[in-house]
Amino acid sequence: MKRRVATSAILLLLSALALLPPAPASEPGPQDLVFTIRMSITYSNRGVGTWSLTEGDRTVELFMNTTWQEVHLVNQTLPVEATKTDEDGNPVAVLRFPTPELRPNEAISFDVTYQAVSRPRLIQGVVEGASGDLSQIPEGLRREFSGAGEDWLVDDPALRGLARSLAGDEARVLTIVLRFVDWIRGNIRYPSQLSDVPQYPNETYLRRQGDCDDQAILLITLCRICGIPAHLQLGCIYVQETERPTYWGGHLTYTLRRIAWHGWAVVYVPPWGWLPVDLTYVWGGLRQRLDAITRAAVTSQRVVQDANVTRTAYVAPAREEMAFLQENDLYVSVEYEMILENPEALDQGRSGLLTVGMAVTAAVVVTVVSVILFRDRVRVRRP
Repeated sequence: MKRRVATSAILLLLSALALLPPAPASEPGPQDLVFTIRMSITYSNRGVGTWSLTEGDRTVELFMNTTWQEVHLVNQTLPVEATKTDEDGNPVAVLRFPTPELRPNEAISFDVTYQAVSRPRLIQGVVEGASGDLSQIPEGLRREFSGAGEDWLVDDPALRGLARSLAGDEARVLTIVLRFVDWIRGNIRYPSQLSDVPQYPNETYLRRQGDCDDQAILLITLCRICGIPAHLQLGCIYVQETERPTYWGGHLTYTLRRIAWHGWAVVYVPPWGWLPVDLTYVWGGLRQRLDAITRAAVTSQRVVQDANVTRTAYVAPAREEMAFLQENDLYVSVEYEMILENPEALDQGRSGLLTVGMAVTAAVVVTVVSVILFRDRVRVRRP
């Protein structure tokens, strides 16, 4: 039995100022937060066939270092065979497994530990009236981050009509993006019951509901239709709750200790460059539409960023992975733990996270498989 999509799980980080060069190694400063992040994964074969373990099954994230954070792999129970980057440029490590396959009633487990230093981060000086216009977007970025994709359905007639009607004759990029934020905020609700798989943007539009990554993908698609570069970004949030959600009829289970997952859009807006746009997780609540940028969840040190989703498919592979596990009676169990090593340095100014259209407790129930950031790899659903 050959595994088509590997289920390894997500863990964290990357920068709202996407694609920044690595930051130099340094000692934590007095205002930095230091986290230990632990991940444990178990693959179990309860079926009658053989589970051929792919490279994707053996792959784990390596945190992307940015000006906002510095993350290092500090321990793993299996040796590292190789390090490389995935199709979206995110660094990953391939572990060496003791066996290439799992026969019926066999299982394999491995643990990985990271240390993350999260630095103070604020987005200031973003004013709608100072926005550059569409003509100021670099053509190279427009070509790379404004085109169609498996998830960015820029040719969908309904989505094109919506984007064009909202943008109108407006040329200022930030004004167009904020119009999209207003429409999504007013028309797309956060679901009371989370789906087991992510949605395409046309599904979110037609159903008028979607969680964090669903709404982000819709916003990204609207931006790309208008020639505004945009992509998806993922990360984890330090919380106090512990949750044990189960998905896909029990084939995928999680234990989440003081950690929640999240997804948001990143949009290129001249003259500021790449800016996060968060539709469901905003510090202090989304009281005015610029808060979606300046008070996005990622502006808190409690958030450790994971990876960009720019080219690889996000929606379809999650659905295929669900079918693969269920049809072959395979099981994946993932445990995450996020430990704040210096709680005295916690940013009290943004210690109370308020969400838009959902309760705080829903944030930790969001870990459902959704993302493939590199080949043969499924990662975990965000809040």
